[in-house]
Amino acid sequence: MPRPHLTMLRHRVARLAALATIPLAAAGMLLGTGTAAHAAVNPGPGFPAHFAAPYVETWGSTSAMASAQSATGLKYYTLAFVIGGGGCNATWNGDTSIDDSGWQTAINNLRASGGDVLVSFGGASGTELGQACTSVSTLQAQYKRVIDTLNLTRVDLDIEGAALSDTAANDRRNQALAALQQQYASAGKHLAVDYTLPVNPTGLESNSLSLLNNAKSRGVDVSVVNIMTMDYGSAMDMGQAAVNAANALHGQLGQIWTSKTSAQLWAMEGNTPMIGVNDTTSEVFTTGNASTLENFAASNGIQLLAYWALGRDRACATNGQLSDTCSGTPQSAYQFARTFNALTGGSSGGGGTGSGQITGYGGKCVDVAAGNSANGTAVQLYDCNGTAAQQWTVGSDQTLRALGKCMDVTAAGTANGTQVQLYDCNGTGAQKWQAGSGGSLVNPASGRCLDATGPSSANGTRLQIWDCTGGANQKWTLPS
Repeated sequence: MPRPHLTMLRHRVARLAALATIPLAAAGMLLGTGTAAHAAVNPGPGFPAHFAAPYVETWGSTSAMASAQSATGLKYYTLAFVIGGGGCNATWNGDTSIDDSGWQTAINNLRASGGDVLVSFGGASGTELGQACTSVSTLQAQYKRVIDTLNLTRVDLDIEGAALSDTAANDRRNQALAALQQQYASAGKHLAVDYTLPVNPTGLESNSLSLLNNAKSRGVDVSVVNIMTMDYGSAMDMGQAAVNAANALHGQLGQIWTSKTSAQLWAMEGNTPMIGVNDTTSEVFTTGNASTLENFAASNGIQLLAYWALGRDRACATNGQLSDTCSGTPQSAYQFARTFNALTGGSSGGGGTGSGQITGYGGKCVDVAAGNSANGTAVQLYDCNGTAAQQWTVGSDQTLRALGKCMDVTAAGTANGTQVQLYDCNGTGAQKWQAGSGGSLVNPASGRCLDATGPSSANGTRLQIWDCTGGANQKWTLPS
């Protein structure tokens, strides 16, 4: 017997229960009944070919995206969840209007800074819209209302639990989505449709494969099949399990979309772990697992990395606990966001996006000691002199390269004070560097910043990783 897939996307059942106690008339006012919507939010820039977009709990603070973007630079987010509220009526989590001004403002602010959102319909709680709406036309109208109100170019259908085995709802949903894609295409607008589905390390189960085959038969252009790499039911290496599931999915997608190349099939994949302690508490997705998965995704051209959930991307007071507000595994704040965001806009190659000097504390240059290209050579500050030891290429794969090698955190360390060196480029998280706030350079695998020891600007000052402080010894100017 196949194992039951446990709850992925846990949210406020208590609020749904509380809603049941509200008088019907008042509930109708709270949920909205198709009255005139507020003005649509501003359009967004869309999404790059490869990106990270963690799930954001819309029952939480509307400042969540802005806070994460400020700390990490991450620009893309998945808003969870739209479900039926009081019947065939699209709402946030069953109890908040899609016209909610707080979330509309948050989306506008993100888009103004160059980011964008997709919206997830479904999840593990409440009534999925495909089940709440009993005709294709009414379901299509509810999807369109959300898409137009929030000016979306991408939607995610998170189908799990009882909804996944409801073949009538699956068929209804796919008909509605195909019709919407055709309608928007006629108006010159592309609507990307993603499906998020439960998975085993050995791949999708039969009900998920049936849903995807139905989507293809109904003419849905599926952009991403995003697998929930979590809650398998027993302890295992969660990073390797996510990789195994991705490999299995690649073969399964090829059996459905037979005309696609291997690269195109990889580009159809998404991968969504539950960070830290899973609902099965012996399963823990660690920061090391995150680096493993991001490296695999970048190497193979996977389109999307997400995780459950942004509000959990911080350490708990006690490790090993399951919580809705922290991960239960050792980490720095937003460490999973930083790690996965290395995928955004990246590729598996090391092609440069800029080359020249990197300047830092005291106006000194980042320098390879004595111009030595041997593995383990110190990376330091030194007077700018125009030599090859100070010529760095900013790689499209998030590397910083000089003398044919990569800037590397020694022994993949994550502790404060771990020194930075030159080493053979190997694609590991120890060699990923991402522009952070205030001119900082963040190593996503550790969540810490490139730092001039001391702080000192003397020639020969070693570079290291350290907690991000915003200090002048952590500010760097990259070549353009």
